[in-house]
Amino acid sequence: MNRKTFHLVSLGCAKNTVDSDSMAQLLIQDGFKNVTRPSQAGVLIVNTCGFIGPAKEESFQVLRELARDKRRGQLLIAAGCLTQRYGVEVAQKVPGIDGVLGTRRWMDIVQVVQQLRQTPHPATLYHLPEAPTVGRDEGNTLRVSVAGTSAYLKVADGCRRPCAFCAIPLIKGTAVSRPIETIVREAQTLRDNGVRELILIAQDTTDYGHDLGLKDGLAVLLETLTERVPDLDWMRVMYAYPGYVTDRLIDVMASRAQILPYLDIPLQHADPKTLARMKRPSNIEWVHATLAKMRTAFQDKPNRLAIRTTFIVGYPGETDQEFQALMDFVEQTRFDRVGTFKFSFEPGTTSEPLGDPVPADVKEERWNRLMELQQNISLQINQSYVGKTLDVLVEGVDNGISVGRSYRDAPEIDGLVLVEGQLPVGEIVPVRISGAMAYDLTGVPAKERL
Repeated sequence: MNRKTFHLVSLGCAKNTVDSDSMAQLLIQDGFKNVTRPSQAGVLIVNTCGFIGPAKEESFQVLRELARDKRRGQLLIAAGCLTQRYGVEVAQKVPGIDGVLGTRRWMDIVQVVQQLRQTPHPATLYHLPEAPTVGRDEGNTLRVSVAGTSAYLKVADGCRRPCAFCAIPLIKGTAVSRPIETIVREAQTLRDNGVRELILIAQDTTDYGHDLGLKDGLAVLLETLTERVPDLDWMRVMYAYPGYVTDRLIDVMASRAQILPYLDIPLQHADPKTLARMKRPSNIEWVHATLAKMRTAFQDKPNRLAIRTTFIVGYPGETDQEFQALMDFVEQTRFDRVGTFKFSFEPGTTSEPLGDPVPADVKEERWNRLMELQQNISLQINQSYVGKTLDVLVEGVDNGISVGRSYRDAPEIDGLVLVEGQLPVGEIVPVRISGAMAYDLTGVPAKERL
């Protein structure tokens, strides 16, 4: 076993994956080698997720498995959201953890490893400072995660929104935007390395630049990126906040061909009373008006606007009538993509006094009903693309079938386009859609007949 090797497990969302890849960059710069098997690694790292209960349990499970199989001389470090939120509790529940590193100081991973190697520690080493430099003190790393010819680029970290159910501000702190020039340089580097799709992420992308004194900061950032990196094919925006999709942002998205006509805007619910208890924007008329405005802005474009959202069912106090209001809203609005989550009780959030009064079987029943409704809507929308031609970013080939994504499909969370024949991986090719399923499309290269 080489002490200068590491094995890193990344759990949770794409934002966490960016932190994981940034830690890997720092270790590699220090002479470490990334290995695929835990048994080969001198350092084992789990970048945990602690956002909701199931994610917390998954993180503990992975840590326990690695701790159980840990060999003499190996170090096990728990990093990320779970450790930032629960601190000492993590090591108490998983004997064998050598170091605990919070998500706010991921950039100190090399120092933590060095300290563990240089100084004997009879107990766990805790490195959990709540430094205000998160988002800027980044150790000369690219704040990106690359998968094939797509890349997530983190434009900000933390969140200042008051959502009652969410622990992110407790974990990450308030929103801190990264400098535009830094983001532009990273986008240029990604382009030079063959990236075709740039996915902008943050806890709330529409809050980008607030702490920098920018008005309409996300629109400004998109204008700058499309001007300074004009040959980067696709730019996708994730995690917009209701009430902050401005007219300028809509205009920029509709007028810049590089920006995909796709927006992820987590609404969480559609009943004003439920939204008020969630401490979320509860003006549903704004939602209707803004979605109509966005769809109108794209109606004369080659591709119509695709909208993804997420909802929570079983929030404390959600009545049958409130849930029905959500069902009616989904049926009326007809989103391209919907993710649905059952409410997870999280201690320390401002919803804690509400408890978790909705029975688990009621949550399950509502989740199933909403998913069934959306599945039918998704199928109908997908069927409307049959006979049309979509550009598809090819990501792989399996048994003579090429697999890719259209502008409507963000990686991992949305659908795929399955294309007959072997197409060049990493290229964007026109595909004529020949069939539709609830989530995926099928097609043939556009030069071929249906």
